[in-house]
Amino acid sequence: MQNLLLMTDRLSTWLGKVCAWSVVGLTLLISWEVFNRYALNNPHAWVLDAQIMLYGTLFMTAGAYTLSKNGHVRGDVLYGFFQPRTQASVDLILYIVFFLPGVVALTWAGWAFAQDSWSIREQTFSAQALPLYPFKFVLPLAGAVLLLQGLVEIIRCVMCLRTGAWPARDHDVEEVDVDKLKEMVHVKDSDIEALDQIVVNKGRAA
Repeated sequence: MQNLLLMTDRLSTWLGKVCAWSVVGLTLLISWEVFNRYALNNPHAWVLDAQIMLYGTLFMTAGAYTLSKNGHVRGDVLYGFFQPRTQASVDLILYIVFFLPGVVALTWAGWAFAQDSWSIREQTFSAQALPLYPFKFVLPLAGAVLLLQGLVEIIRCVMCLRTGAWPARDHDVEEVDVDKLKEMVHVKDSDIEALDQIVVNKGRAA
């Protein structure tokens, strides 16, 4: 079971990282358009549509990736003090009551929107129209992967309720742990306080 959970984590991570390259496309596209608009006085109507679709792809596919890393925003002020079983109980209720209905609706409606868009070969409304129907399929794809990751999180909650401990996750980029960083560079809190005092004294002398 744990291997299945980690495989789903890796799928969500892979999709998120692949679609994250759209940031590079966005950067290059915007830079090119700014140059064309202000240096060459030759703007392009289709660029705004392309920007929106690239950003939409990035935003939609980041959901499953973030969920797989347990990175979505929550009220940690109270949640962090709960025991693992209590955390799992709260998460399980929220997943069933809010997450599943919303994501199922997103996936279902997204598939219907994508099919309708494909049937009419939908395009954008700018003067230089772009095909819109390929982008519409991002909705059901992102929804399906997010739903799959959500089911994995529900299984994790059930496992935590049984064992009293959260199952392991696949590791990836993490926020900097300041305490561990201090240990690595052999810096103590007293050293930081002394440095702060030196800066304060210099400021007063100036």
